[in-house]
Amino acid sequence: MKCLNCNSIDIGKIGKQQYFCWNCCIEITVNGEKLDLFQVEKDGTVSSLNDLFFEEIHSKNHQHDFVKVIE
Repeated sequence: MKCLNCNSIDIGKIGKQQYFCWNCCIEITVNGEKLDLFQVEKDGTVSSLNDLFFEEIHSKNHQHDFVKVIE
């Protein structure tokens, strides 16, 4: 499995359907076939990255590749 942001394989499972990239601090939540992406800040707050990744994910079909890998 690779991070959608930095392509690192340093991904860990942090909860049910939740993953974290230790390289770029992106949290990925899987909701069925929908992904939610968040940037985890140094102070622990999270910011949604869905608006930045939405077009790229669907245009490259990364969403389906990611979901198949973790199922």
